[in-house]
Amino acid sequence: MSETASKALGTPAASPDAGRWKALVFIALAQLMVVLDATIVNIALPSAQQDLGISDGNRQWVVTAYALAFGGLLLFGGRIADLWGRKKAFVVGLAGFAAASALGGAATNEAMMFGARALQGVFGALLAPAALSLLAVMFTDAKERAKAFGIYGAIAGGGGAVGLILGGFLTEYLDWRWTFFVNIPFAIVAAAGAYFVIREPEGGRNRSSLDIPGVILSTLGLVALVYGFTRAESDGWSDSVTVGMFVASAVLLASFVLVESKVKAPLLPLRVITERNRGGIYLSLGLAIIAMFGLFLFLTYYLQIVKGYSPVKTGFAFLPMIAGMITGSTQIGTRLMTRVAPRLLMGPGFLVAALGMLLLTQLEIGSSYAALLLPAMLLLGLGMGTAFMPAMSLATQGVEPRDSGVASAMVNTSQQVGGAIGTALLNTIAASATTSYIADHIVGATSRSQQQLVQLEGMVRGYTSAIWFAVGILVVAAAIALTFVNAGRPGSSTVTGSGADVDAADDVQIPVVAH
Repeated sequence: MSETASKALGTPAASPDAGRWKALVFIALAQLMVVLDATIVNIALPSAQQDLGISDGNRQWVVTAYALAFGGLLLFGGRIADLWGRKKAFVVGLAGFAAASALGGAATNEAMMFGARALQGVFGALLAPAALSLLAVMFTDAKERAKAFGIYGAIAGGGGAVGLILGGFLTEYLDWRWTFFVNIPFAIVAAAGAYFVIREPEGGRNRSSLDIPGVILSTLGLVALVYGFTRAESDGWSDSVTVGMFVASAVLLASFVLVESKVKAPLLPLRVITERNRGGIYLSLGLAIIAMFGLFLFLTYYLQIVKGYSPVKTGFAFLPMIAGMITGSTQIGTRLMTRVAPRLLMGPGFLVAALGMLLLTQLEIGSSYAALLLPAMLLLGLGMGTAFMPAMSLATQGVEPRDSGVASAMVNTSQQVGGAIGTALLNTIAASATTSYIADHIVGATSRSQQQLVQLEGMVRGYTSAIWFAVGILVVAAAIALTFVNAGRPGSSTVTGSGADVDAADDVQIPVVAH
């Protein structure tokens, strides 16, 4: 807190925790592990499927079991972090995630694999909001907060692509089981470091009784929503179970909102999401993730099937995107965040990413990596890194300490639901365009080589059709960020969530450091 703000409040400024930067290393390591896990298993899936005898119909559950548990329990995990304390939730989450990863690596049949993935999701849902809320309560100075969230944003954005590289290496040179076992050293180091280094500020716990109806309604509603989109990808949008899931999700989540507005100690206080800045961030982040997750999927298939890249070479092909994200988050975002309003980083950031996406609509079978994919990935990474960093910071800025866990959980929930929607929606659009193209052109292909060419052309046509939708989604995300997010730059006179100019001290949180 600044000296001016302290005087205005008549309170001595609390000295920041001396170990906060060391703590950031372990928090970032845990976040990297969770984000890696979302993509690393995808590369190993064909090998694991063959070893464990998983049928084609059931293989989606390796991904779906994790997504359902993680997405469904995030709000509950965030509330538990507020109740227990973030440090305890963080360490328990890491220990559980490591145990579940060991179980997955040692799996001998599909039931054991699915159970391990669901357990990873359960502990991930405790770990992810605890990590983000620890950052929120430990870094309160505007410039330090910008640096800390720059690093966190780079990992949140680029970790998925790192997972593709690591997954390719482990699968190709060791064994698919190492895509699970690799989590264990990550978790042990992060948990030990957190236990000895993190000193969570006191006075920020929410010790209210647990909102059981809210937990049940939110968990079932989110599980139904994520499963609806996952099933739509494999069984179609008109499938009766898919439609039933969407209807059930709408009813459950509407009931959840109603319950939260009535109960004394809600799981998700509506003040967290109705504040216009946070609402705008949750919405724009979710939309951006829809575009990103679909793109990861298409580019992985394009590079491996159309261009014939190996898993390792495919992973390395994503490096420019990772470099762009790290640069956008730690250099552009961090340096400008204390100088300009967050919307002036988020809006242009999403538009730069949309420009990169627009380049990819020109994909063809013979497209050059250096001439087309490289600049497109750089622009995507730069744009997303620049936008993610202020979004992550502002989503937890000005939140009452007792609400920081659920506010952090909402960031993760918007990303998780966005990922499920993106994979299903864009994949469906691509598959439809591919089928249509092949049906129109296969008749004229007489030889086997011509038929294969038509099928490859159809795949690429499907990807570019879906990428056009992704461009539009990113433009909408930029418009929402520019319209809804009206907070001033950190330390300016504009209070988060208010258009009025009042003293900056009114929005200052006062952490009391535990010794």
